[in-house]
Amino acid sequence: MALLYKEYGDNQASLMVFLHGGGVSDWMWDQQIQYFSHYHCIVPILPEHGLNNHEIHFSIKGSAEEVIRLIEEKSNGKKIILIGFSLGSQVIIQILSMKPNLIDTAIINSALVRPMAYAKHLINPLIKLSMPFVTNRFFSKLQAKTLYIDEEYFERYYEESVQVKFDAMIRILKENMAFEIPEEFRKANSKILVTVGEKEKAIMKKSAKDIVAANSNSTGIILPNIGHGVPMAMPTFFNGLVEEWLEEGRLPKHCKLVNR
Repeated sequence: MALLYKEYGDNQASLMVFLHGGGVSDWMWDQQIQYFSHYHCIVPILPEHGLNNHEIHFSIKGSAEEVIRLIEEKSNGKKIILIGFSLGSQVIIQILSMKPNLIDTAIINSALVRPMAYAKHLINPLIKLSMPFVTNRFFSKLQAKTLYIDEEYFERYYEESVQVKFDAMIRILKENMAFEIPEEFRKANSKILVTVGEKEKAIMKKSAKDIVAANSNSTGIILPNIGHGVPMAMPTFFNGLVEEWLEEGRLPKHCKLVNR
């Protein structure tokens, strides 16, 4: 089974690929797809995410390999822009490490790159305890709120959540918590923008600093007054940020730079 994906926009334009975060799927990028309709947009659905998408087990490296195949099939010499969030951003870092000359521009939002060894041992018991709550709509609404998922997308989020199997959840969380920057990332020739929310956890801000320090082509910024989920929480701001950076190389003046 090949990687599932959806395709939008102008097939003759530059290729813009969006990689979603964990626990959500392609729909998290709906506001971006509409805004960037003048690009050739592709939104892969990562393994064991979305609906009826459980034939391939998720791994960051395996997902990176599948996305690379898809990009190489669709690019046809086009400029390639890769945008990710959270788990999807970890996949981007892996792609840049495996294919340092493939991607022209990459935007890495909220990527964890500091392994959480202590937490890995707690995943199994915590997931076992939380599984009965997954089908509880009240609990799901609380979870959705932390991800800035509004009423418009809640039913889709809930429908996908109740499909997730115990083993899949364990795999995804372990991959997420164990990920670190590959040594080869320093060789990536892409122009890279790294973002993190001002209200995100300290480990996420430290991760952003690590990513910037690991590649000389990268620039990092801290997005004010936002936690983990800027593309959905502030789509107008996020879309404008991406557009201005891609077309003019300009970043919002009110965003602090991440120091190397």
